[in-house]
Amino acid sequence: MSSTSRRPDRKAQLAGLAAELFRARGYHGVGINDIAAAAGITGPAVYRHFADKQAILAYVLLDGVREMEDATAAALSSLRRPDGAQVERLLRGIAESSVERRDVAALWRWEGRHLSPEDQREIGRRSAALLTSWAKELMNLRSDLGPEDAELLCWAALSVFGSVSVHRTSVARKRFAELLAELARRVLHVRLPSDVAEDEPAPVGVGVPSRREQILSAAAELFQRRGFHAVSMEDIGAAAGIAGPSVYRHFSSKAALLGAIARRAADRLLLDAERVRLSSADETEALRGLIESYVRVLTGSAELAVSFSADAVNYAEDEGPELLRIQRDYVAQWVSLLGAAQPSLNPREAKITVHAALTIANDLSRTRRINQRPGLAAELRVLMAAVLDLG
Repeated sequence: MSSTSRRPDRKAQLAGLAAELFRARGYHGVGINDIAAAAGITGPAVYRHFADKQAILAYVLLDGVREMEDATAAALSSLRRPDGAQVERLLRGIAESSVERRDVAALWRWEGRHLSPEDQREIGRRSAALLTSWAKELMNLRSDLGPEDAELLCWAALSVFGSVSVHRTSVARKRFAELLAELARRVLHVRLPSDVAEDEPAPVGVGVPSRREQILSAAAELFQRRGFHAVSMEDIGAAAGIAGPSVYRHFSSKAALLGAIARRAADRLLLDAERVRLSSADETEALRGLIESYVRVLTGSAELAVSFSADAVNYAEDEGPELLRIQRDYVAQWVSLLGAAQPSLNPREAKITVHAALTIANDLSRTRRINQRPGLAAELRVLMAAVLDLG
């Protein structure tokens, strides 16, 4: 076999090893020499295949997009009028790919911001084209949907598949794909509220917030908009109206700031969850209460979006494990309630389902094409309830 014929296999192997390392350590925690060591070669040998680390990440993520494009083309290849079979093939194909390549979904979610602007635009363009083809197919099946509503439902279905990146829970591969396809199917059948008024803005309150509160709010907004690594303490200080070094009087580091944001969001959710538990008559009512609470906190400020989208490696060393424990305990409350409400689901299936519902809310609330919709909060509640099959 010639070296030319071996090269694509070696390139794919290096990309796969790099993807595993990026997922385990974060993009910033992996160097070319680490990738080379995992492959049993020297650092310079990696450069025969990739210009730099960024090019490896782009290769992995673009390959994931290509797989979705292939699955879409295979499912929608029929020329006859849609009868639903194409959508079923599409859902199953992407579900299977998501289970097989959940590392790719995780990398796009956590590390996609490290791509070059050109690669980000390329992935964005191709992803938008996929969503457009999915929405067109959905409108062929559902005459009640306009383009914007069809796109919303397709984004939500994509979030179901992407939810595999936010947890490590698994079941048998075939069952995993079946469950994801079923959850996405529920989303695509949702009847969106037709008479929803624009969500009421939160009251601004009176008085002037403390300097600490101003810093926390400024940091949360910047982290949400730009990502943790793209924001400096000087940026945060400027947004809060103070000099960058003055931020250190309140927080020892940027990681400490992120931890404070995450802890406050978690405290709000846990307090609300306890209120819901005490005031609910049964598990279904409690789940609806948790949905209401989660959407309210998520859309009310940037804190929750930042804390649940932050990679654990960004937290301070002494705070990360505790914050992750709090988040897991919170999710466990949903899982316990869903298991009691739907005994046919085993605990792992219930956890996968809960994460899908939460991921829909998280993703759509920060997707620019979606998050300016009037009444989005009400739509998120309906979508989450559908995934949890609350009737």
